[in-house]
Amino acid sequence: MISTLKIHHIGYLVKKIEKAQSQFLTLGYQVVSKICRDEYRKVDILFMEKDGYRIELVSPYSEDSVVYGLMSRYKNSPYHICYETDDLETTAAELCSDGFTAIDEATPAPAIKGRRVQFLMGRYSGMIELLEN
Repeated sequence: MISTLKIHHIGYLVKKIEKAQSQFLTLGYQVVSKICRDEYRKVDILFMEKDGYRIELVSPYSEDSVVYGLMSRYKNSPYHICYETDDLETTAAELCSDGFTAIDEATPAPAIKGRRVQFLMGRYSGMIELLEN
């Protein structure tokens, strides 16, 4: 068990980011970032918060986006939990030795001030994102 992980946000896959933003505003969420275009992943991202919980709206803008294919599986719904870690490489290696599979390499995330992120898949827990402190 890795006890140093702290939840940063829940990632929501959405088809139309502005419409999703409007509905989350209706639910009492507040916008905490501008919509950011991630050219590497070909998604638009917006962070919102409510009651201390942060969500990340993720919307593919191109058919060759890394998440475009997930729209048919997940539709508009949560699809990953992001955890902060002080040591991205060590944490990813420990999780991989414990049954997770790395599905990409660590890369900068423009929506989070260029901090590096890496996605992993757990057979029984689904997708997670590691965010470097």
